[in-house]
Amino acid sequence: MRRALLASAMVTTLLTVAGCGENGRFPVASAPDLSTFGYPVTVAALTLDRRPERIVSLVPSATEMLFAIDAGRQVVAVDEDSNYPTDAPKTGLSGLEPDVTAVAALRPDLVVISDDLGPATAVLRRLKIPVLLTPPAATLNDTYRQIGQLGALTGHRPEAEALHRQMAGQIAQVAEGVLPRARPLTYYYELDPTLYTVTSRTFVGSIFKMLGLTSVADHVGPLGGSYPQLSPQGLIRSDPDMIFLADSMCCRQSAATVSVRPGWNVISAVRTGRIFLLDDDIASTWGPRTVDLVRTVAAATRG
Repeated sequence: MRRALLASAMVTTLLTVAGCGENGRFPVASAPDLSTFGYPVTVAALTLDRRPERIVSLVPSATEMLFAIDAGRQVVAVDEDSNYPTDAPKTGLSGLEPDVTAVAALRPDLVVISDDLGPATAVLRRLKIPVLLTPPAATLNDTYRQIGQLGALTGHRPEAEALHRQMAGQIAQVAEGVLPRARPLTYYYELDPTLYTVTSRTFVGSIFKMLGLTSVADHVGPLGGSYPQLSPQGLIRSDPDMIFLADSMCCRQSAATVSVRPGWNVISAVRTGRIFLLDDDIASTWGPRTVDLVRTVAAATRG
């Protein structure tokens, strides 16, 4: 009884100290603004004072990352090439030449673009619309860094860290299962039928290199760029052990179409049937589904 009286007296004292509101009523505490919890957040040169709730993603990789870290509900629009996940709010916006007026009409509090779009970026910034640049990844670490940046800006840092750990663990597990070879296998990676390909200096090339594969385009050297175009004669002479087609969907290329190309019948990959079709979308993005690409390539090395 004594304790109850003391407790009652303490409550009365606290309420008195707090003061009464108008007409003797006590003020009701307002709910905290959770959108500002943990903010401001700075990533590179961009600072956000609150959690963005109207995100426009003009990068397929960033779209996948945002949904993978549970920030999908904050995304109000994505570009025409963002087709994964299927419930992403796809629009006709171009990620390469965005209609700034259309983007601004969406009232975004964050726009994610792949690279500096020059005038478009400048206009968005003049309109006080926050813009995050996510350049094409060159390594897996670039992918992990962008996941972390998006996690920090959107208020999903723990989910981003969890995704990073999950991806790194799964990829490491796959890589460990690839048996070493006395001679590295060589490959030709086709971006389109005009023989544009990748070197080991690209994001895709770094994945293949991690799995013990060497691009036949590496001999072109840095002056030829990271995405050189090979000549038919040069490709035939390079005699790749494996061929990966990243144009099976866009350009309808297959083992059958490749096999009948003039002179290709002498290529080792053609003679042994080691021609592998890749999902164009997965092969062209640097996001959570990179794990699927790693698994596909690793399985091909065992074939």
